Amino acid sequence: MTTEPMQAVREFIFGRNPRLDQLSDDLDLIDSRAINSLAFVEFIFLLEELAGEPIDPEDLDLDDFRTLTALEARFFKKEAAR
Repeated sequence: MTTEPMQAVREFIFGRNPRLDQLSDDLDLIDSRAINSLAFVEFIFLLEELAGEPIDPEDLDLDDFRTLTALEARFFKKEAAR
């Protein structure tokens, strides 16, 4: 997982969690509080910017945000096909 959008996602998470020393692709970002409710809206805006398209709140599934693997599959999978 070394794509540019995913690197930006990692930087966002590390930037808000200075005590986090590593971030595995399967870490539950919500249960671990790597992404908390205060940062979630900002995180959505980042994902929209990186994906180049708006995210419809009606289409959101919390499981899409649980891990880096899930984020990449949901928001950036089509990036790799380009």
